[in-house]
Amino acid sequence: MRGRQPESAVEIPQVVIDESAAAEIKKRVGEHLKKALKDKPEMPRLEQQQRAMAWIAEAVHERSVLLGESGARLPTEAEDEALKQRVFDLLFRAGRLQPYLDRHDVEDIYLNGPDETWLRLSSGKLVKVPPVAGSEEELLDLLRDLARNAADGKQERNLSHARPFLQTEMPEGSRLQAITGVTRQTMATIRRHRLTQQTLDDMVDLGMIDTCLRDFLRAAIRAEKNIMFAGEAAVGKTTLMRAALREYGPLERFAVIEDTPELHADSNGYHQQVVSMLARESNGERSPDGRELGEITMQDLIAPALRMSVSRLVVGEVRGPEIVAMMQALTSGQGGTMCTLHAKRVTGVFDRIAELYGQAPHRPSERLAYKQIRNGLDFVVYVSRIDESQIGGTVSRYVSHVLEVTGDSDSPEGYPATNMIFGPRPEDGEPRAVPLLQPACYAQLRRVGLPEHTFDHVGGTWTHRLPLVIGGAG
Repeated sequence: MRGRQPESAVEIPQVVIDESAAAEIKKRVGEHLKKALKDKPEMPRLEQQQRAMAWIAEAVHERSVLLGESGARLPTEAEDEALKQRVFDLLFRAGRLQPYLDRHDVEDIYLNGPDETWLRLSSGKLVKVPPVAGSEEELLDLLRDLARNAADGKQERNLSHARPFLQTEMPEGSRLQAITGVTRQTMATIRRHRLTQQTLDDMVDLGMIDTCLRDFLRAAIRAEKNIMFAGEAAVGKTTLMRAALREYGPLERFAVIEDTPELHADSNGYHQQVVSMLARESNGERSPDGRELGEITMQDLIAPALRMSVSRLVVGEVRGPEIVAMMQALTSGQGGTMCTLHAKRVTGVFDRIAELYGQAPHRPSERLAYKQIRNGLDFVVYVSRIDESQIGGTVSRYVSHVLEVTGDSDSPEGYPATNMIFGPRPEDGEPRAVPLLQPACYAQLRRVGLPEHTFDHVGGTWTHRLPLVIGGAG
């Protein structure tokens, strides 16, 4: 199969910037700033920026005067403004990367060495744009600066041949993963979190769920059901769970456990009682028993989190042996837990959980995994994606299935019994989830506000058909 064909390298109109001039002005202003900080070490960052902006404006003006005196072409007003912004971004933001971070339609940024920068747009298109660095060393310096200014900068972050992998959160919330030394040239991927303040109503507007699914999720959360959001990578699981978190009351105390900050529940301006805990990488050394020193895993954090008088537990993404502690939390009576899980298809979710059990130190059995699923998990919400960007279409993300875990089955392995309460209707050309069956806990959901006729909408309440180039199932 042929790979996706990239868009041409145009796409993004912008004023041409003299990068050498920007670097020179940055150096001058940096020296001014260094002297000012020596005189006033506690200078607030805002004051630093204000002083720097004045110095930048002065330096850009002086450059224009010198160009005019030499008979060279004078820069336009737009070019001067772009140069000022570039110097400011080099000093305080993400340098030449910043214009791409400022775009709301950018989902991912790929830095394939210093010479190639690509953007993955929300439409699914891949576009090549001007590079963000002029050399390998400049790219490394940029990535190191981003790491030093990281939002989770309390942890030491570095990138070198000795430490070839870097994973951190950038100040505006994007996730940065960089690699050097083990690749031909330094490479980095930046995953954007464009939708951080959305609610379930916004998910309806975006077409990820309809009002039936919205009302069901609200009721399930209020009824303190344990919910797992599953699906492939980049389908919107975290975005949907982030919106579902807004159904928790602003004063409800809950714990969030992540290894990479993505939910931002403690900084969304809404929740006020969040115990946010982050797993920590090791310092590279090992103890006599082989454990990496300084490492704190997500599994290590679950028990302490439950001792913080929280009413609910949220795990950002389960991808390893922490699944065992997570499922134990589900069966401990801690209702209302949520998490996300990568799974290729909805029918493989439980096998994926069992597979992760096999990564735990004591290798718990599949039977135990299935038993804890039966006893602890209430619903699996599966998020799907149709990507038609290769054939002139767009990317559609939506909930396609909701499984209710109902208990034991006749399976000799103890495989959980389920009801598919929401699912697609391929006979009607509908790949998105519509009501199929009232859940076994329907009465509980009604008691917490589920509208009476939610499951009577056999075709769902989707407001329009998906904009597909090619219809049909699969």
